[in-house]
Amino acid sequence: MTRRLFQPVELGPYTLAHRVAMAPLTRSRAGQPGDVPNAMNAEYYRQRASAALIITEATQISRQGQGYAWTPGIYSDEQVEAWRAVSSAVHGAGGLIFMQLWHVGRVSHPSFQPDAGLPVAPSALPVPGKTFIVDENGNGVWGDVPVPRALETAEIAAIVEDYRLAARNAIRAGMDGVEIHAGNGYLLDQFLNSNSNQRDDAYGGSVKNRARLLLEVVAAVADEVGAERVGVRLTPMGRFMGMGDDTPEDTFGYLVDALNRWNLAYLHLVEPAMVGTVKDENFDPRWDAIIAQLRGIWKGVLILAGGYDAESAEQALRSGRADIIAFGRPFLANPDLPRRIREHLSLNTPDPSSFFGGDERGYIDYPVHV
Repeated sequence: MTRRLFQPVELGPYTLAHRVAMAPLTRSRAGQPGDVPNAMNAEYYRQRASAALIITEATQISRQGQGYAWTPGIYSDEQVEAWRAVSSAVHGAGGLIFMQLWHVGRVSHPSFQPDAGLPVAPSALPVPGKTFIVDENGNGVWGDVPVPRALETAEIAAIVEDYRLAARNAIRAGMDGVEIHAGNGYLLDQFLNSNSNQRDDAYGGSVKNRARLLLEVVAAVADEVGAERVGVRLTPMGRFMGMGDDTPEDTFGYLVDALNRWNLAYLHLVEPAMVGTVKDENFDPRWDAIIAQLRGIWKGVLILAGGYDAESAEQALRSGRADIIAFGRPFLANPDLPRRIREHLSLNTPDPSSFFGGDERGYIDYPVHV
């Protein structure tokens, strides 16, 4: 019996040869100064071009949008040119690549912000987490996140335009499409969730108002590059960086129904198996009901990620839970993951000490199976 993982699937204007996608993975190895991709980054993605779809590491849409050391951007001409080398390497190896567009919002540090200002957020609330900064000796360390400042209503339109420009730049850089990162406790997720959004303007309060920013971003990005080349990533029930919502069924049900109007390339949902890089043993038991609810509402291609292995991925596809499965850590350590899954080959074990920052070790030196 042919495994569902290795059956083709349509995604926007593309036909994927199989359904093993590469999830976005922050690796903090962009060149400095300027947070510019380099030759090592191009090789990393080239090695993984056998993925049905590569979704790049989260890429900041502006300097304000950065929250971690050595992560790449897509707002300068130098960054665009450098990303073009990445997309060319992937295409040369027969791959397909979408860029994930990112604004971290409150999960940042003054060292990344224009004029060393405070990070921005829907509301000025403490952040229960740390971010990856550079210490006085030039080393990457985990540092506390300060209480952010609340965005003024008049500032929000400029952030929407930053997303538009970033999407335009991604296509200029040769990307096949873009994914709007609206999960994992970052800016768009902060606006969505009731416990991080205490605004009383048009972007706070009701579900409709809390979803407004994301829908404005989707409208701008779809207008710029075509809805068929746009995906959206959400983390319903996610708890990373203090997320939580009083009525998740209503919030995400409304949002996913609203996203249907664009006929996007895909919707990408993250299972609650992980909180950041740590396995979550206490995720909300309502998750299964919510994923079934959203699967029923969504009219397009659904990607799921979060702790999958070959067996659970196949089961999710056969049951109709998803159309494509995105793998994270397995792809990190196994550049040839689709072949390993197809041929039932053993997997390399990832090295957590090399996840964030560093050189080629634990990045482009994982062996392929021979």
